[in-house]
Amino acid sequence: MAIYVIVGNGVAGNAAAETIRRQDPTGVIHLFSREPHPFYYTPALPEFLAGTKDINRLIIHPLAWYKEKDISFHPGVEITGGDAQARYVSDRHGQRYPYDRLLLATGSVSFVPPIPGADLPGVCTLRTLEDARRIKEMAAHSRQAVLIGGGLLGLEAGNGLRQAGLAVTVVEFFPRLLPRQLDEAAAAILQRRLEAMGFRFHLGATTQEILRADGGLTVVLKDGERLPADMVLISAGVRPEVSLARALGARIDKGVVVDDYLRTSLPEVYAAGDVAEHKGRLYGIWPAAQEQGRIAGMNMAGGQESYAGTVPANTLKVVGIDLLSAGEIDAEGQLEAVVSGDPKKGTYRKLVLKDNRLVGVILLGDLTGSAEIQAAIRAGRDVSDLKADLGRPDFDFTRLK
Repeated sequence: MAIYVIVGNGVAGNAAAETIRRQDPTGVIHLFSREPHPFYYTPALPEFLAGTKDINRLIIHPLAWYKEKDISFHPGVEITGGDAQARYVSDRHGQRYPYDRLLLATGSVSFVPPIPGADLPGVCTLRTLEDARRIKEMAAHSRQAVLIGGGLLGLEAGNGLRQAGLAVTVVEFFPRLLPRQLDEAAAAILQRRLEAMGFRFHLGATTQEILRADGGLTVVLKDGERLPADMVLISAGVRPEVSLARALGARIDKGVVVDDYLRTSLPEVYAAGDVAEHKGRLYGIWPAAQEQGRIAGMNMAGGQESYAGTVPANTLKVVGIDLLSAGEIDAEGQLEAVVSGDPKKGTYRKLVLKDNRLVGVILLGDLTGSAEIQAAIRAGRDVSDLKADLGRPDFDFTRLK
């Protein structure tokens, strides 16, 4: 009877556990989480901040799910070390847990730049439910927040604070919003719509330091401008949580290096999700973590399925603003693109082509055709026969099938 140990209770860990149980009905599965909660939907944390979702609506797998699947769930148990040759991991109290196959699904942690004052009370990051609870409590006694970072997670968190009644000012190092998801034209449309909701932006700006004075905080920008705040939320990206992998001796570059079967450099040790680096790439998105977890679980239970990568796709919804960004967005304008939309309505559509094949898309304000477009990108669909019609506002995207 095989013993499987999974460290990490996020989407990768849960997808792996479910797949293992389906492939091996009698194997022993131990699932460890440093958090005290069962599996929950982290992308909805901004809605928890806004008060539009309570904790019960965040939970994906209640405790009964683990029992039903015969998975030994260990909440609040942080695995900190072990021995890959002797095949066991250990918690911070020294308790050892043997395994036949191990999955590292430890996810990622918030990156905090070396900003003087980043450790002051009232400065926070959002990554976990406990983070969200602390921020929500802080927000209840605040009127204005400064958000350092105008990326996808930052804007979603900022919108949660805005919905909770705070005035939100965003400081972004890049000269446009969502630099990894939008080109200049789409970013300008999104910015105007967010400003109409009450957001304020400082783009192309660098935070020099955070000060505490007069009972509040002040964010000082490199150009000398000072932004008052009751709280500061840093959303400057994430970094893979590789401390356990390092303690075990796994090969690490940007993350834990894995092969096409999600195997690490250590025998019978796999990695999946935000912590895994596949072919030099860290994905950091839910669909990739879910797919990697499923494939890792399949292979841990005796399968031979390879991971071919995931087309990067992000969806943002800020009070009715729909955005899909997938594949190659060609922000520098080096490729052929079919662009259409209505700036007055705040809609924008960009279909990026390479050698007459659809390789990327930006849809802002109108997600019509999103499923068909993403399927065409994954399939490398040749659209030579459709190029003349792709820009039409009434184009029938079922023709991409």
